[in-house]
Amino acid sequence: MTDYSALLSAIPAIRHGFGNKSALLPTDLQHYRDTQPEKRQVHGTRIVDVNQPAQACGDADGLYTAQPGILLSVLTADCLPVIFSRRDGSAIGVVHAGWRGLLDGILEHMAARIEQDDSTSAWVAAIGPAAGACCYQVNQELVELFQQRLSLPAKLISPQTRHLDLTAIAQYKLRNLGFAAVDNAGSCTICTLNHDPQQPQRFKYTSFRRNSHRRAQDPAHPGIKGRNQYAGIIITN
Repeated sequence: MTDYSALLSAIPAIRHGFGNKSALLPTDLQHYRDTQPEKRQVHGTRIVDVNQPAQACGDADGLYTAQPGILLSVLTADCLPVIFSRRDGSAIGVVHAGWRGLLDGILEHMAARIEQDDSTSAWVAAIGPAAGACCYQVNQELVELFQQRLSLPAKLISPQTRHLDLTAIAQYKLRNLGFAAVDNAGSCTICTLNHDPQQPQRFKYTSFRRNSHRRAQDPAHPGIKGRNQYAGIIITN
């Protein structure tokens, strides 16, 4: 079953959704597939204004538009998908935020783009499925880098030894950036099990980390290319 944000679902002018292994692109958004901009996600901070369907955007990890009928989306498989909307649905945005993007300020770049025209206080943000603090174990050096570069409580960044809480970091940043409301729509991409009896998969989401572990044990196990899930949003009227 597709994940939805309660905040975004309350805005009549938009459609959105966070995909999973059962529907990589949420069913409600599949009709708009061909309008998606062409882009290459590089764990960067570049935000591109989208003005026409299927626009070529080059390297981009964030998209912004006030044009109806254009599906903005990002692909993820453990990184954070974050969807943004003005509270009246008249403008929208998406970002792909892995640990590099969070450190380098992609959420701040999106906030800065919004503030060229508006105030973040007129916008809401929804964080989708991503690697959770329960499973996202990293080296201590990376934890310390986060603690050195971000003015956040150490326990929020790493609630247990050598684990990162990407969602908590993003929520903290978004609230400090002045967004009217922030919610978390989705669970851990690494460990969340599939409970849809119509689908055969053991896990609900595609996970780069889980897949890498499988491939280390069995080099013949397929990679995730073509199996990333989409998080998307479109202005419909």
